[in-house]
Order: sequence, then structure tokens, then C-alpha cells
Amino acid sequence: MKNITSVISAAACMAALTAAALPANAAGNEKVYGTMNIPYADFYSAEIGNAYAVDAVSSATASKWSMNEPGKLVAGTYNDGNGTILGVTFPVEVNASDVDKLEKYNFTKLDEKPAAYKEVSLSGDSLTVSKVIDTNGAENTDGSATVSTSTRYGDYQLNVKGYPEGADLYGVIVNTKEGDHYALRHLENIWRAGQISWSAGISTTEAHGNELKYDNYKSSMGKTVTSVTFITLDGYTNVNVGEQYLPVKFEGEVKAEDSTAGSGKTSLTFTGFPADYKKNVTVGDGFTVSGDQISYTNAKPGKYTVTVTDDSGKYAPLSAQFMLSTADIPVKYSDGKLVKADGFSDDDAANFIKNITSFEVNGNKFNASGRGAVKAFGEDGTIDFTAKSGETPVFDGSGNYSVSVSATGYTSPYNFEIKPEEPVVTTTTTDNTSATTTTSVSAAGTSTTKKQTKKAASTKTDSPKTGVPGAALPTAILGLAGTAAFALRKKND
Repeated sequence: MKNITSVISAAACMAALTAAALPANAAGNEKVYGTMNIPYADFYSAEIGNAYAVDAVSSATASKWSMNEPGKLVAGTYNDGNGTILGVTFPVEVNASDVDKLEKYNFTKLDEKPAAYKEVSLSGDSLTVSKVIDTNGAENTDGSATVSTSTRYGDYQLNVKGYPEGADLYGVIVNTKEGDHYALRHLENIWRAGQISWSAGISTTEAHGNELKYDNYKSSMGKTVTSVTFITLDGYTNVNVGEQYLPVKFEGEVKAEDSTAGSGKTSLTFTGFPADYKKNVTVGDGFTVSGDQISYTNAKPGKYTVTVTDDSGKYAPLSAQFMLSTADIPVKYSDGKLVKADGFSDDDAANFIKNITSFEVNGNKFNASGRGAVKAFGEDGTIDFTAKSGETPVFDGSGNYSVSVSATGYTSPYNFEIKPEEPVVTTTTTDNTSATTTTSVSAAGTSTTKKQTKKAASTKTDSPKTGVPGAALPTAILGLAGTAAFALRKKND
């Protein structure tokens, strides 16, 4: 009995010791949820099957790289404070024992389990990051996309419809029919409104001068995109876009020489086209292409685009602009607007007006097209004298303006003066009243008329009125007649 009691006591002590030890072990294996900075390479590694390491992205575009607050341009990212986006800040699940080790990744504990997260583990200093754990399941939706090979942001641009609007995008993956997965980074590849782009090695500098990384995207040429995966805080949204072929791009050029407007010809050259490129060259109505020449009839001044497409569909199209110009100015200024000049048609004037690119008023220059354009000329040529550049009036209200208007396709600007006309005064006298009419014309071509009426001044006279025109005699003459009569009577006496 004693032995049994001793065994039970020993077992109880062992159980107590084991129980005391369990919380420490359990704490080490307990799952903790939080957010942490995950470098692009680690964030995308499992998503694309370790196909390649995704680099950080640098930008020379002032301040855009730092707009990482919720709802901003690069929301959810983190950076080095000097223009380089390093990765994304995303929810994770980690072992409690690893929390202290994740301090350098800015781990911040969450109060509850998130809807989507990545499992993260540490082996020494090496991170292992899983694909997104989407607790609600991936959302699959049918959308659409258009492919452009003429973009200022690389070689290919996709405009995707059906993406998760209103959500911050933490990652985007382009998936192809051939089984490739291309991971995209913020600012260089991921833009607003479902717009994504990348370089495949042909166009390697974007609009702001930033160098584009293209090595990992070279193989996308000639592939067919079937879906685009968007990663948000709610998990995956897979947008099916049908089959969107990415035409093969190449180092080539098409060029058309500038020429004169009207009727004539201009030369056309092709450089660097693949031997199996089946050219189909077009310009527009009124233009005919034959070999290395473009012929045209009654072409208005302005810019035109020549486009070369591959009838086989394998290669990307190429295009170029050329100018047809004239020294003629088909407009004149009249009553606050630009109208057709003598000898020109309404179409001639309308063509000049629609091609206005800039203008000057009293030496101050304004852009009439593009970013920051000032709309001072209406489609019908009417001048808006209340137009502003920002908060600054274009016309200062003085009524005296020296204007110079430049238009694409016209070799010289149209220069003209606007001045308030001198008042024209007309006075009409009728009986005892006179009417004065003053008419002035403002710089905007509007007329102001004032009319004043007053009694005509009376002519003072002491002459009697006989009712017969010319019958009244001056007083001096009557006086002389009276003196003569008195002298005659005295003599007779």
C-alpha cells in the first residue's frame, strides 16, 4: 500500500511538473497575428513558384513613392525614405516565439485574426513566406482587358475591367495561358484604375525618365494573358480577361517626312522590321500609300499618323507622326472672335482654331492644349475674355491687347491687336432740342450707346415780328427814318 501511495505521489509530482512546463511550450507554438514589412522577393516567392526574385523599385518621381497611406497611390507599401519602394506591409501569422525576431520587419500585433494573411516562419535570418491564406476563399470574376503596345510606361499596358475597385492593391500577378506568372510592383508596374504595365526590354525608360527593369518580363512577348490576380486585405480576386495576346515587339521604326499641306507626296521609310512582318500601312481618308510614298489630296495643315500593322498578327504595330504645313493664315479677328479670312472657307478657319497649341497676350504665353491648358478660344473662334490661368486672368481688363496665336501646321503665328474703339459722337438738332448719341465698342466687341437730349438755345432779338419772313427792320434804321421826317416838316414851316 505504501508502495502504491509512493507511486501515485511520484506520478502526481511528475504531472504537476509537466503541467507547469506546458504553458511555456504552448506559448512558443501559439499563433500570433500582426502586420509586418515583407520585401517584394519574399512576398511574391510562393505566389509565382519561385520563378524569380522580385526586386525593389526605385523612382525619381518626386514624392509619389511615399504616398503609402490607405487610399493613396502606393498604399500598403514601405520604402527606404529615399525613393525606393522595398515591399508591402501585409497581415501575417507567426509563432509567438518568433515575434521578437521580427522587430526589424516592424511587426505590429493585431487584436484579431485577419481575413487574409501570409504564414511566416524564421530559420535564422531567413524568412519563409507562404501564399496568401484567404479565409473566405478566392473571388473569381469575369472581367475584360485591353492590350496596348504603345505606352509611355514600358512595352505593354493592360487596362483591366473587373478589378476590386475601392480596395488598396498589395500585389498584382499577370497569368498567361502558357503557365507563366509575372509579379508586378507599385508605381513602376501597378497604377490606378486597373492599369498595369511593364517593359519587356524594348522601351526601357518611362515617361518621367525612370529606368524600367525588364529582365524578368522578356519572356512575356508573344504570350497570351488569361487572367490577372489582385491581392487585397480581403485576399485574392482573380479576374478572367479572356485571351489577350501580347504581340512581339522589336527595335524598328517607321518614318514619314514632313511636307506641305494641300495635294502632294511625302516619302516613307521602314527600318528594322522582321523579314516575316506582313506590312499593312494606313494613314487616313484622302491618303494613299504605295511602296515608300504617301500621296494625298486637299489635306489640311496639321499632324497626321501613319500606322503599320502586321497582317499575320504576330508582331506589334508601329506608328509615326508627320506634319503637313502652310504659310497661309486662314483667320482674322473680328468683333471678339476669330473668323475666316478673306479668300478662305469656314473649314479652313475651323482647322486653324482646332490646331491652336499656344497663344500670347501682351507678351505672356499660355498653353492652349495639353496639361495646364487655358481654354481662351472656343470651337467657333470666340475669345473668352474672362479666361484664367490658375487664378490669374489672361486678359487684364485694360482693353488693350497684343495677341499672337500659334497653331500646329501653320509656319507663322497669327498676330493681331485688340483695342477699345474711340467713341463716335453724333449730334442732331431738331427745333428746340438736340440729341447727342455716343457709341463705343469694347475690346470684347460689345457696344454701349448713350443718348442725351436738351433744349436748343434761344436766339435773343429786339426786332418786332411781322409774321412775314424778312419784314422786321433793325431799330437803327427806324430811328434814322424818324429824324428825316422831323427835319422835312420844320423846313416846310
